[in-house]
Amino acid sequence: MDFVTTGIIASLLYLVTAVGLGRMLTQGISCFDHPRNGLKLLGVIGFLFHTNVLFQLVVAQWVNLGFFHALSITSWLLVLLLEITWLIRPVGNLGIIIFPISAITVLLQITNPGAVIHTASTALDTHILLSMLAYSLLGIAALQAILLAVQEHHLRNKQPGGFIRALPPMADVEHLMFQLIRAGLLMLTLALLSAIPLVEDMVAQQRAHTALLSIISWIIFAALLWGRKQHGWRGRTAVRWTISGFVILFLAYFGSRFVVEILIGIPSSG
Repeated sequence: MDFVTTGIIASLLYLVTAVGLGRMLTQGISCFDHPRNGLKLLGVIGFLFHTNVLFQLVVAQWVNLGFFHALSITSWLLVLLLEITWLIRPVGNLGIIIFPISAITVLLQITNPGAVIHTASTALDTHILLSMLAYSLLGIAALQAILLAVQEHHLRNKQPGGFIRALPPMADVEHLMFQLIRAGLLMLTLALLSAIPLVEDMVAQQRAHTALLSIISWIIFAALLWGRKQHGWRGRTAVRWTISGFVILFLAYFGSRFVVEILIGIPSSG
């Protein structure tokens, strides 16, 4: 099956799963009362088709990491982490956001399949893998932060009914968010350390700003964990720091790639 057909099927499955999750949420059906196994399986099937697209457009060309391919890989990791976490925690409602995003990235990838091959390098491949794991973990943490903000807003305005009743308790959402931040910060730390041998190449490619923004993001997340431990930061404070850290990290990688590859039209080297 060609990558276009496979990508369309993956996108449709992702969207159907998201719609199903959205309908259950709007009906106030609690994630604790309904296992959502059918939708979980549908998401897994979509993930497998997505995997096939990546194999054809990325792995088979090792390594194809243009802007749209990088977005697709990151969304693939988001779905993978969501499905794994969903096995042990009621986090399926995050799929309402993650699945449509993944569907869009797959469609963008199959409509922009141009190859961008970089020279094989173990150091560079390791850095890219660690970076994408960090983006994915911290991306889910940012989604948890948004969910936490929505819950807090409704409670502050004394509107605890409706779909809010179908969500996990705020304490559980916040706990998972900080777990993801710790794991994401570890991956980001390893990614930054793995970039040390690549400093000269980054400077030559005028990508020093990527490293700088990544370091700023690392400082924000590290400061948040310190504030959590020392001063018990939570609620709005934790939400703001989490979203701010992720936005800067997103701009560090995808922002620069978008400007260079899409707006200017210069192919990236990996």
